[in-house]
This record gives sequence, structure tokens and C-alpha cells, in this order.
Amino acid sequence: MGYLKRENDNFRFENGPPEKKTMKDLPAALRPREKLLALGPAALADAELLALLLRTGMKGLGVLQMAEKVLSDLGGLSGLLQAQPAQLKGVKGLGPAKRAELLAVMEMARRSMSGELKMQPVFSSPQLVKDYVQMQLGHLPHEVFAVLFLDAQHRLIACEELFRGTLTQTSVYPREVVKRALELNAASLILAHNHPSGLLEPSRADELLTQTLKSSLNLVDVRVLDHLVVGRTGALSFAERGLI
Repeated sequence: MGYLKRENDNFRFENGPPEKKTMKDLPAALRPREKLLALGPAALADAELLALLLRTGMKGLGVLQMAEKVLSDLGGLSGLLQAQPAQLKGVKGLGPAKRAELLAVMEMARRSMSGELKMQPVFSSPQLVKDYVQMQLGHLPHEVFAVLFLDAQHRLIACEELFRGTLTQTSVYPREVVKRALELNAASLILAHNHPSGLLEPSRADELLTQTLKSSLNLVDVRVLDHLVVGRTGALSFAERGLI
């Protein structure tokens, strides 16, 4: 349906509705905030949740359209949550204020996950552990080896990046992992490393490294509970594969 647009006391008929830029321009039933308050956050699509943070669109795009474009450019909600500041800076329409808000929300999500893992045994929520390491490592363009150090109740003490680069038995030093585990008084741990290629299938080198670390840590009575291979879209568990 067309609409009339006024120009210098004259009216011109144009196709399509006038461009909607802000939340206030949208019909009440389509406004994400009102929908969230009425139905709860689970009722909103990913783009609607993001639109709440963006609040305004940009030239040629309404706020919901812009939210959809941002998610498309970054690989969906998962990609957004893992995005680095430089990536957000490259997205058209995201000025300093919007980037700062998104980065703050992402950091709150990481801290929330970390807090949950410190308060409850990791086995009470295996998916939370996967989500947490994916947020920490999944977006990185280089390979990183990290360790989740756990106490006697399998609660998180710390998650630390220990090595970078191509991971082999020669680049990941078991003595450094053992040393740090003893410093933190860890009773057990979970190994994690990312595959920048996105492929989650563990390599033979990954399996050999896991067994080497497991043997070294057994000598000081620290158990290796799992090894997670992390990509942008998920994480693979050695324990679930029967490889631990």
C-alpha cells in the first residue's frame, strides 16, 4: 500500500510505507520492548533482542532491519557474543556508544557464566561449560590452549590461557600445566583449545596431547575430566566421545 508524502505544500504518492527508524516509529504490537514485557524475553527473536540494545537504525534501515544485518554480518547471535572490538568497529552503523553497550553486555554474559561455574559443580551443567569456553575461545583467529582449574567439588577456580600457536606435544608443556594446577591447589581440570578452522573433529595430535597431560597430572593426583575442542558454533567433548 502506498502513502502520501508532503513536499512544499504538495503531496506526492510513494510506494511502500514510510521508513521506520526508531522503536517509537514501530506499531506498538511490533515493538520489542512492549513484546518482551508482555510475553517475556523468550518470545523475542534474536534480532528483536538486539534491536532493544541498538534502539535506532541507520540511513536506509530501520532498527529491526539493522539488527538483522548485524547478526548476518557477524554470523548470528553466537558470532555477536564472541565478536572482538575490532570486528564490531567494522560493522556499518555501530558507533562508539552502541559498540560500548554491546561489549558491556557480552562481558556481563561471560562473568555471569563464570560466576555460575564457581558456585556449582561443572557436571551439573555440561552445556554451560561448553558455552563458556566457546565465548572465551571460539572467536579467536589463532589457536589457544586454555585450562579450567577446578576445586575438590568440581567448581571453577580459574580459566586461564596457557599457550598459543599450533598445539603439539612440544608446544604445550605438561610441567607448566602441572605447576599452575599446584599453585591454584586444583583437584581436577578441564582442557580446552580452539580450532580457528571451525572444524570440531579432534586430530590425532589432540588425542596424544590429552594423554600426555593426563599422565603428567596423574602423578600429582590432579584429574583431567575432559578436553573440549572449541569452534565458533559449538564445542566437542572428549569425555562424551569416550576419549578421556
